[in-house]
Amino acid sequence: MKLTIRPSSLVPTPKHKATFTCYTLTQLPIVNPNQMTFTHNLPNWQQLLNPVDIRSLALTPITPITTTTTTSTAASSAAAAKQPIRKNWMEYQGFNNWEGLLDPLDANLRGEIIRYGQFVDAAYKAFDFDPDSNSYATCKYSKASLFENSGLPGTGYRITKNLRATSGIKLPSWIEKAPSWVATQSSWIGYMAVCQDKEEIARLGRRDVVIAFRGTATCLEWLENLRATLTQLPSVLNNSGLDNCEPMVESGFLSLYTSGTDLIPSLQQMVRQEIARLLQSYGDEPLSITFTGHSLGAALATLAACDIKTTFNPSPLVTVMSFAGPRVGNSSFRRNLDKKGAKVLRIVNSDDVITKIPGFVIDDNERRHKACDGGFRKAVEFQNWIQKKVEDTQLSYAEVGKELRLSSKDSPYLMGTNVSTCHELSTYLHLVDNFQSSKCPFKATAKRLFSKKH
Repeated sequence: MKLTIRPSSLVPTPKHKATFTCYTLTQLPIVNPNQMTFTHNLPNWQQLLNPVDIRSLALTPITPITTTTTTSTAASSAAAAKQPIRKNWMEYQGFNNWEGLLDPLDANLRGEIIRYGQFVDAAYKAFDFDPDSNSYATCKYSKASLFENSGLPGTGYRITKNLRATSGIKLPSWIEKAPSWVATQSSWIGYMAVCQDKEEIARLGRRDVVIAFRGTATCLEWLENLRATLTQLPSVLNNSGLDNCEPMVESGFLSLYTSGTDLIPSLQQMVRQEIARLLQSYGDEPLSITFTGHSLGAALATLAACDIKTTFNPSPLVTVMSFAGPRVGNSSFRRNLDKKGAKVLRIVNSDDVITKIPGFVIDDNERRHKACDGGFRKAVEFQNWIQKKVEDTQLSYAEVGKELRLSSKDSPYLMGTNVSTCHELSTYLHLVDNFQSSKCPFKATAKRLFSKKH
């Protein structure tokens, strides 16, 4: 997204009247006693933090999409994901920045993207979302059974470490009176797994380490997402020596990655320690490290990739498969990431608003800094002034890596769907599975590839 100044267009007045129903933040939802067991002796404004059962709200129902996944589609996707890639595995991991593989989308790359998306899907399915549960915000399954119970058997990978993310937000004193789930400071965010199956290693052409992160789930994670101003990247993650402009990243994402407690190490410490152990065990053989995540998980994957490339030198090829990721840092962070050699493939849905936040992206083309004449020079000076004002607000972001841009509008199954649907991981997997090229964005024989909602 670029900041531009253009005349606004007039929107024609519709001939038919429309009725809108407004819901204010001060209006308490109707609580179903069978599903809500929290105490109700708190001040009304504090009760707004309680989970809302959407079925109890008097909202106009939305007609759901009723298409189904066919066996042939699932079989074709599985077959595409299992094609041997050993000869060109580095290209599929982004060694050449996926040149010639994205448009049209290479069939083997499509299979790899979906495969890594399914690792993220398993992280969602293994997470306990029930705030009434004693195991809320933890992993429901053991490391040995997670893939099987999440509907992902036969991966050839073994989970070696569970990962937790901790919020650095200092909670107010009244939080002690709130439901316990509100103050959940640390939660299970994903896992690390290493490929152990000999046939899968042979197919991939190397031993792969995958680190999968789910998206936002807890109250404090949502609050961290709202901390959209940029903050300087710690020196241990930086060491770029690129220019006078320091690499900066979103405050909330950095907090979730680097915060810990006396009893729980930070996500950063967990990832570093396990990577160090795996490098010691498998460092003498072809090895790749693949971070993958959805939404918040995509942002954490990008930060972790930067961290690993900084911490371990030399290090294996580090790749990020980012689904529906928000922006992470400024242009200096992007250059820092490129210099370190981390490869990032951002899978973006044009209709997903989350990929357009936080902050603003301003074209930093060098021509704006060159001398020019007349009116054009004044225009350049004005653009520079605008950029300076945005940078002063600490909201000037930059996109990282390579982009695979998709659109819900291209799918006959997604017409008229809402903002939430455009952001769902299942939507992204559906779009990837059926995307062909920018000239022919969707397969004529497309079928829906959707998993169950979490």
